[in-house]
Amino acid sequence: MNFTRWSARLPGTQRRAAARTEQTASPDRRGEGSVPAARAEQLTDEPASVPAVDELRVREVLDRVPSLVALVHGPDHRIAYVNDAYTTAFGVRPLGERAREALPELDALGLFPLLDQVQRSGKPRTVKSRKAPDGRSYTFTCTPVAQGDGKGGSDGRGVLVFATDVTDHAEAAERLRASERRQRETAVTLQRSLLPQELEEPDDLRVAATYHPGGTEAAVGGDWYDVITLGGGRTALVIGDVMGRGVRAAAVMGQLRTAVRAYARLDLPPHEVLQLLDGLAAEIDANQIATCAYAVHDPNEGKLVYSSAGHLPILVRDENGTVLRADEPTGPPLGTGGWMHSSGSIPLGPGSTAVLYTDGLVERRDADLDEGIAALERALAGATGTPQVVCDRLVRSAGVTPDHDDDVAVLVLQHPARTGPDSELFRNAALELLGGVEAAPRARAFASGVLTSWRFPADLHDLGVLATSELVANSLQHGTPPMRLRLRRTDRRLIIEVTDGDDHLPRRRRAEPGDESGRGIAIVATIASNWGCRRTPGGGKAVWCEFALPRGGM
Repeated sequence: MNFTRWSARLPGTQRRAAARTEQTASPDRRGEGSVPAARAEQLTDEPASVPAVDELRVREVLDRVPSLVALVHGPDHRIAYVNDAYTTAFGVRPLGERAREALPELDALGLFPLLDQVQRSGKPRTVKSRKAPDGRSYTFTCTPVAQGDGKGGSDGRGVLVFATDVTDHAEAAERLRASERRQRETAVTLQRSLLPQELEEPDDLRVAATYHPGGTEAAVGGDWYDVITLGGGRTALVIGDVMGRGVRAAAVMGQLRTAVRAYARLDLPPHEVLQLLDGLAAEIDANQIATCAYAVHDPNEGKLVYSSAGHLPILVRDENGTVLRADEPTGPPLGTGGWMHSSGSIPLGPGSTAVLYTDGLVERRDADLDEGIAALERALAGATGTPQVVCDRLVRSAGVTPDHDDDVAVLVLQHPARTGPDSELFRNAALELLGGVEAAPRARAFASGVLTSWRFPADLHDLGVLATSELVANSLQHGTPPMRLRLRRTDRRLIIEVTDGDDHLPRRRRAEPGDESGRGIAIVATIASNWGCRRTPGGGKAVWCEFALPRGGM
């Protein structure tokens, strides 16, 4: 193999040769005397000029470069040349042999299809950072070359393989990827630890939730959900999304979730909870915003009262399979400040299913957000089964995979339509408290009759009548009409609630020995499993207490 004939066809060689010829001819074009004598003398004193790069043989250059160089030719990729660096890395390689047998390292790296492609197309190709059998990583550039004038047929075509050692860069990149994986694992662990480990189980609702972290880099964000039993049969449902990624977003999410649970215990209307949360979000981080939807379900009202801070609309599938979409968000995202939120409502009667979700479920880079929500509505319309089955089906229909590019949180709740023996465990009874002091004995008689018909044991019957008497007496003394008594039983508890038109909330206090009043709430708090009070949306208040039923119901 004549290497000089091959090197003459390497890119740039002809241009450099032409430039050298032009430089050599340029002095002949100068006029006589154009160079001063002193200058001429100075030139004669200089040492012999160093040969130009173009005057060096290509082989001499390639033999000395630290990169690996190999030249193969013909359809069989027979070895024409390997430089010293290649020999040092992989050993002596016999010239003229087929590269597939003589250069097994290239076969192990999968480079032969690339050599074929370069030879056919006549265009150079590069593959980055491939690990060779010697344990080091190289970036390979394959450049087509032609022998002589290029008329040698297929045997006249060859490929110059140039491999640069990038082991240090590859190891640094791997360390960076490992660091990112650790950061992601930390963020995912923090995120999951801040989410509820077990959802609370309301009496009247069945709930299920799922969380899928984003699958790219440290893409885990601040999505969260929660279910909070408020007492008196009411349940709060929460879903939110902190903007941003990583540990910081997860930490902010944890603070907001904790705050929501604290504010929920005040039993405030949804918009007031978000109003408080908005101020807290601004204090946590003025540059961090979050969306959130907070909803309250009261089985006696048959609807979901909600407030939304820039979050996606709640979807409800009724008992007929029709999907309803809640109105637009009732306020901007949390942390923006200066906005008064408001509450809305959407029907949620027996047999209905509601879905709260974050944008990762419906938002795609190549589609409009409304299209994603519409697709979710169609999936919900055909989704039946338990809340967990519905939850999994919605996630699958949205195409969420382990490498999904955003966090996904979904919360599904169902208000089951109970029939048969199961319906006997969920009963309601109500009485309008009309008149003056005579309303108290009438309320006691009503409670006694209802509890007897519900076949409560004598001790629970007597405690229920006593609690009814104290709550009604408190309302008659401190409240204003209209007044109403409501008794409700579930499979787990008895709930007694009295409402009136005065919005002053009672509190438990210690009565002095000489006081003739002030002991009613203290008595209720002592005999009941739980008690509480709240302001009602139309004005006034509700005071309630509940008694746990024996395990297994009655």
